[in-house]
Amino acid sequence: MSDWLQPLTLEHAEVRLEPLARTHHDALIEAASDGALWNLWFTSVPKPDDMAAYIDDALADAEAGHAQPFVVRRRRDERIVGCTRLGHADAANRRVEIGWTWYAAGAQRSAVNTASKRLLLGHAFETLQCAAVELRTHRFNRRSRAAIERLGALQDGILRNHRRMPDGSYRDTVVYSILASEWPAVRRHLDHILEQAA
Repeated sequence: MSDWLQPLTLEHAEVRLEPLARTHHDALIEAASDGALWNLWFTSVPKPDDMAAYIDDALADAEAGHAQPFVVRRRRDERIVGCTRLGHADAANRRVEIGWTWYAAGAQRSAVNTASKRLLLGHAFETLQCAAVELRTHRFNRRSRAAIERLGALQDGILRNHRRMPDGSYRDTVVYSILASEWPAVRRHLDHILEQAA
């Protein structure tokens, strides 16, 4: 495991990000079943039968030092409502990607995503001392793209035929980033959004 990424819990009034564990299996199936998220062709949310392999892959990535996966627990009812991750960790260049994020339908369009991203970005820039943080999504995932742009990230470009999807199609990946020099303004922006939502 990398010395740079270590398991930890991040907390906000809205959410608690806890290190992913195999014991979260059933709760993640329940979260993904709220909206049958695996049916969204432009995402990679695992079907219930694939959840154990999904968790194993994420934990193997963490053990190799490439990622730090979390479950997202909503504080108001203590329910696990999704997953997110720091990944593609590049300690030498101080870069990391926030992604692999999905939420139960009942947690979407709430403060859950903003609070989660605020925690992850704060950890990346203030603890890990990142130079830049990337966020990526499918070109056709309009909701995800809008959410990333609302955070204050700027689009870097589109990687054409970047990744093969479970159905065999190729994904065009839209790449966004936030630079360390932009973090103070983005932090104020996110804190303001969360204050208004409280």
